[in-house]
Amino acid sequence: MSSDQSSNLTRRIVIAMISGILLGALLQWLMPNGKDFVIPLGLFDFSLRGFLVDGVFEVVGKIFIASLQMLVVPLVFVSLICGTCSLKDTSKLGKIGGKAVGLYLITTAIAISFAMTLALVISPGEGVNMAADTTFASREAPSLAQTIINMFPSNPFAAFAEGNMLQVIVFALLFGIAIALSGQAGERVSAIFEDLNVVIMRLVTILMNIAPYGVFCLLAGLFTDLSIDTFGNLIKYFMVVFFALVIHGLVTYSALLKLFTGLNPAIFLRKMREAAIFAFSTSSSNATIPVTLETATKKMGVKNSIASFTVPLGATINMDGTAIMQGVATVFIAQVFSQDLTLVDYLMVVLTATLASIGTAGVPGVGLIMLAMVLEQVGLPVEGIALIIGVDRLLDMTRTAVNVTGDSMVSLVVGKSEGQFESDTYHNLDAGKELENIDFHHLKD
Repeated sequence: MSSDQSSNLTRRIVIAMISGILLGALLQWLMPNGKDFVIPLGLFDFSLRGFLVDGVFEVVGKIFIASLQMLVVPLVFVSLICGTCSLKDTSKLGKIGGKAVGLYLITTAIAISFAMTLALVISPGEGVNMAADTTFASREAPSLAQTIINMFPSNPFAAFAEGNMLQVIVFALLFGIAIALSGQAGERVSAIFEDLNVVIMRLVTILMNIAPYGVFCLLAGLFTDLSIDTFGNLIKYFMVVFFALVIHGLVTYSALLKLFTGLNPAIFLRKMREAAIFAFSTSSSNATIPVTLETATKKMGVKNSIASFTVPLGATINMDGTAIMQGVATVFIAQVFSQDLTLVDYLMVVLTATLASIGTAGVPGVGLIMLAMVLEQVGLPVEGIALIIGVDRLLDMTRTAVNVTGDSMVSLVVGKSEGQFESDTYHNLDAGKELENIDFHHLKD
């Protein structure tokens, strides 16, 4: 998706969001306290609530939500297989791969844990008390041992049909690793999944292009029976996510870099500026790979033998920004719908979002589909996504900048630990200066 298309979609979603809220507020004024507004037309009476709120808005809104849910299993399965297939070299599958994957998962777990803690302290969704259409039935919490056992599917096709995402993720990981280790046969199968991934990404693009209509109908229906004061909670949600992203991008990565390498984080953040700006403008980790790779090698001093592996891998499995959004959004939606989550539920969110980040493609809009999966895992209404989708595109830009910063940090840590790092290049503030004069924006399309 080009930058012009992305900005156009952002404008359409924002316009749809504002229009839906205003129309919902107008309908609430016409139908206070849930009453209907009936227009007599001779042969029949036209019901405003029956035709619009319970008719058009509900049908279109639920079709949009169903479309989000439809893509969850194939998107995770195919994207995750494509990511693990990149681990073709058995030596990289071992020591280097273990370090990179481990660091990416650790930073993601830190990100979502911090985000949920911050959201629980600030409580951006408190006071809304929206009634959910779906009932929330408390479930008996399984033991930790049973949870681990349940991650491994006895029948992967049943896991697909039931939408058991932890089992789908584990099976996809194992299947992808098997493909990577199967030589020429694996390469042929890998090519098929790469083509499938392109098709599914096209489906995501199609879905995001109809998102404004779904957003309009969902919010118009919601705000018909909801106070306009809820918009204040939405701004609060936005600020919590944005603050968590900034802290994670500047503080967490700097602390980890200092801890594992002893390098000066100020130099790292200064050299990441161009790549982060590009990532912010594209909202796509995949589109930013060439810039991130050049930054890691020419500016940071990481040898290409390491960066060419860790950067593309990070674009696939390092989704700290998305994890932060999912953590705050889960708490926000639970508070909005007045549904209490247990400690086990929060731990399940951390586990699910961390593992799901491996299968989250680095393209705009996928985070919302992954959020639908996380909400379903803890029994929260997926309809709550309608409340945050209007501001998500703006946050998506910041999330991507955070993600590529994490990719470079992990590349530095792995490169230095493996002796594939040039200290002189890293400490030379003029290294890679020529990159700042290159117009990378032709890579957006």
